[in-house]
Amino acid sequence: MSEVVIVYALFGSREAAERAARDAVDSRLAACANMLALCRSFYIWEGTRTEEDEIPVLFKTNVDRRDTLMARIAEGHDYAIPAILSWPVDAAPDYARWVFEATQVF
Repeated sequence: MSEVVIVYALFGSREAAERAARDAVDSRLAACANMLALCRSFYIWEGTRTEEDEIPVLFKTNVDRRDTLMARIAEGHDYAIPAILSWPVDAAPDYARWVFEATQVF
């Protein structure tokens, strides 16, 4: 069984977040995607402090699918440099097994 990882990405609209979440689950790149509540992001872009509302999404996948998932999110993203991050997590054995099974392509 493979290690569970979280992939975190921010989107500029609810529609973009939903599209990415559905695509990731439908293509079995993620076992699950959780679209979180609207957040306010503060960052420097092209030399200017910027404030924007964004939608964060947490994608649960296995380490073997992570790079493909991150590339898929990036290719369909409307940001020039999207925030797409990942980290390993400790998962209950039954949940880890489900993530692994849900991300297998038959």
